[in-house]
Amino acid sequence: MPVVLVPIAQGCEELEAVTIIDILRRGEVEVVVAGLDAEPVAASRGVRLMPDMTLDEALQREYDMVALPGGAKGAENLANDPRVTDLLKQMADKGKYTVAICAGPTVLAKAGLLAGKKATSYPAMLDQLKAANAQCVEEPVVQDGQVITSRGPGTAMDFALTLVDTLQGKETRNNVEKALVRP
Repeated sequence: MPVVLVPIAQGCEELEAVTIIDILRRGEVEVVVAGLDAEPVAASRGVRLMPDMTLDEALQREYDMVALPGGAKGAENLANDPRVTDLLKQMADKGKYTVAICAGPTVLAKAGLLAGKKATSYPAMLDQLKAANAQCVEEPVVQDGQVITSRGPGTAMDFALTLVDTLQGKETRNNVEKALVRP
C-alpha cells in the first residue's frame, strides 16, 4: 500500500487538506497527517484539524509521496520549516512524488523543485513560481514527472483523484470517483 505524508501547518486551507486526506484514504492509500508541532492546526477558515502525529515523529518513516495543501499562511509556515524543505529535496532526489495545491507549490519552488518544470498554483502565487523558473500553466492539475500541482480549493477533488490515479491506477481512481457521485 502506498504511503503519503500530508504535512499541515497553522493557516492551511482546510478544504484542500481534508479533500486530499479523504480521497487518498478512499483510494486505499495510507495517509499520515503531520503537524509541525503537537498543537491542533487552526486552518484558514477557523476549522481545527488534529494531526495524526508531529512532523518529527512522521519523519521516522519513508513515503511514496508528500502532498502539500495550500492556504497562504499554511504554505508560508511549511516553506519556513527546514524539515519540510529538506524532506522535499530528499524525496525528489529519490525519485519520489512531491505534490502541492493552491499556495503549496510555492513551498516546492522554495525547495528548488520547480525549475524547468511545468506547474500551476493559485493565481496570486504564479509570480513566485515564475521566479523559481517554473513553466507556469493555468490548468486545474499539472503533472511534470514526479511533481504534481493544482490551482486551489475548486480543483482539490480533481487533484486528489489524480494522486489516487498516480499511486493506485486508473481503475481505483474510477471506482473512487464513481462512489463520490461526481457529475
